[in-house]
Amino acid sequence: MNLSEVRFDANGLVPVIVQDAQTGQVLTLAYANLEALERTLQTRQSTFWSRSRGALWVKGQTSGHTQRVVEVVLDCDQDAVVYKVIPEGPACHTGAESCFHHPLTPTADPPLGEVLERVYRTIQQRIHTLPEGSYVAKLHQAGLDRLLKKIGEEAGEVIIAAKNHHPEELVWEASDLLFHLLFVLAEQGVTPADLARTLWGRHQPKDQGQA
Repeated sequence: MNLSEVRFDANGLVPVIVQDAQTGQVLTLAYANLEALERTLQTRQSTFWSRSRGALWVKGQTSGHTQRVVEVVLDCDQDAVVYKVIPEGPACHTGAESCFHHPLTPTADPPLGEVLERVYRTIQQRIHTLPEGSYVAKLHQAGLDRLLKKIGEEAGEVIIAAKNHHPEELVWEASDLLFHLLFVLAEQGVTPADLARTLWGRHQPKDQGQA
């Protein structure tokens, strides 16, 4: 991006939309001046201009909830910017994952991929921080064998629900199985994106007779 192309407002600022690079979720709306954009491109850390403090600020500088910038995009009118980021922790000062969490319209069912990614990140964070009373922390501390045993237990519950033709129970048990599967992936350093790439590769036909 050529910074000379950016159309700053009368105060020398441009709005910045911060977006999760993996899920597409909008995390924050902030503002940047030229120096903030330059710092962002140089450091690959989300950097803004605080209108209230009149100073530069780097996301996560005090909270530790940093955002690694993987792409910076200018809009068609050149007066708005998107930071596409990999967040480490919540974006909102309230502790919410996104600053946009007050829906004014009925909430639609979120895409499965987005949900799995959020659950995976929550598991990762709790493995790292081990908060008191956390199920993830307790099972992590019990060891991998205990977690793998849970995978077998939950898979058995899925089989029973399916054999009994109980759709609601099947949904419940399959969700438990997915949760514990994500847990195993997090413990082993495998991500949902790794699975997505593999499944997508399998989905692509290698020849006309294969799908």
